[in-house]
Amino acid sequence: MIGGEAKLKYLDGDFDVMMPGDFVTCAVTGKAIALEDLRYWSVDRQEAYFDADVSMQAELAQSQNA
Repeated sequence: MIGGEAKLKYLDGDFDVMMPGDFVTCAVTGKAIALEDLRYWSVDRQEAYFDADVSMQAELAQSQNA
């Protein structure tokens, strides 16, 4: 992924590109996620997640900390 990390604003069902790039980093795993593959994120926490399982892990961890 040559273009570097993008900075996004996560919205309900969409995101705005604040700084162009080719990927974002998963908040849990640290893996790079190509923007065209990005499907899971938290609007409240403004975090991207690699897949549905990782998204659920983050949600469960957040609810235990609340």
